[in-house]
Order: sequence, then C-alpha cells, then structure tokens
Amino acid sequence: MDFGLKDKIALVAGASKGLGLAVAEALGMEGAKVAICSRNKDNLEKARRGLEDLGIEVFSIQADVSVPEQAQTFVTDSAKHFGGADILINNAGGPPAMLFEETDKDIWEQGFRLNLLSTIIMTRTVIPYMKEKMWGRIVNMTSIAVKQPIDGLIISNTVRSGVIGLAKTLSRELASYNITVNNVCPGYFLTSRVSGLANKIAEKTGGDPSDVIKTWEKDIPLARMGEPKELGALVCFLCSSSAAYITGTSIQIDGGLYRGLL
Repeated sequence: MDFGLKDKIALVAGASKGLGLAVAEALGMEGAKVAICSRNKDNLEKARRGLEDLGIEVFSIQADVSVPEQAQTFVTDSAKHFGGADILINNAGGPPAMLFEETDKDIWEQGFRLNLLSTIIMTRTVIPYMKEKMWGRIVNMTSIAVKQPIDGLIISNTVRSGVIGLAKTLSRELASYNITVNNVCPGYFLTSRVSGLANKIAEKTGGDPSDVIKTWEKDIPLARMGEPKELGALVCFLCSSSAAYITGTSIQIDGGLYRGLL
C-alpha cells in the first residue's frame, strides 16, 4: 500500500533507538524526509548513519526534549533545514519504574517535562508550519498505560494521560486546517526500555528478567512481544491521506493485552 508520504517532512523526537527509530525508518522508507533528535550524541549519530544507509534523507540534531528550549529548537531547526514540517511524532523515553511512595517532587516534575510538556512545546511550535500548508499529522507516542495502568509505572500512568486530553482537544481546534491529532498506545515491544523494566522488576523480586518477560507474554493473547516495525506501519497509516478521517483517537497496539471495550 502506498501511503502517499513521498517528500513529506516528518519530525520524529526520541528517534535514536527503539520505537522512535522504528517509526523514523518506516516513514523514511515510505519516502518521507526525516528529522530526528536524541539527547545521546553517539546513539543519534548511529541512528542517522543507519537511516542514511537505507537511502533516507535525514536531518539530525542533539536535543533533550524535556528541556523546553531544546524541544522548540528541534522543531524550528528541522523545519528550517527541510523548508517546513508536515508530520510530528511526539516521542520520548518514559519515566522510571517506581511505586508511588518511592517518588518525590523532582521525579514528578521530570516526568511532566519529559512526557507532557515536551509534547506541548513541540506541538505548539509545529502548528504554524502545518497551518501554512493546510495539512498536517500529529501522532503522540504514549502507552497502553493510558487505557490500562501498568503496575510500577505510576508516573507514566499519570502524566501520559494528560497527553490524551491535549490531543483530543487539539483534534477539534485544528480540524479545519486538515491537521489530525492521534495517539498510539503501544503495549509490550522488544525494546531496551522493556528489557530495562524487566530488569528493575527482577531486582525487586529476586527473579530473572527473562521470567518477567515470559510472564508478560502469558497475559498477551497473541502470546508474544510486538516488533517495532509493526508499530512503524501503524504510524505510517495514521500519517497518510488514507487516515484523513481519523482524528482525536487513541489506538492501542498491544497484541490484545488491553481488556477494555473502548
């Protein structure tokens, strides 16, 4: 299926590895010009080289999106380099795994800046470019936690839910400009973050990380972790003209893990 993304300008935050990189690669393979950022210079350079080896036109910039000025600069510098912006993928690593009584004020503020404020800043910065073209796609990478909270991820469960409220409101405010705003809610995928979470749980329980992952897989009807490329395909669809009538929605991609009806 041709998603019609050739020469579209896509900005993908947190794209040096994991799901962010998978999305950047998927968009690039559909012909989009891709801007990526990461706070880790070495990972960013490795990702850039990998994408370029696939024939993807890439602009990369080191930026920590939890710092408002850097989040804004990622958008403005990327738009300046490519001459605009059509697609924004709001993505950032998640807050640390911990229980409520283990948290403090600083950890909560860090989670807010990383997962909610970064989305606000980058979205607010990119909107004028999209309005100018009367077309745009904004996709927020959240988590299945916004529909079904995950034990031990109190900060993520709370802060990411704010992104959902923001997106639903913006989907109405921006509809007349042909700008859609949607959320993708991944379940468990084979990424370093999931491995890290399994290690954290294993440390607390005295178990083995591989057993933690097997336990999670038992709860998934499809009985496996997701592959990053599967999420990339979903994001490409949401960014395409074929998804022009989809906005303000939150789509889980979790192998059937979520038990709710809506």
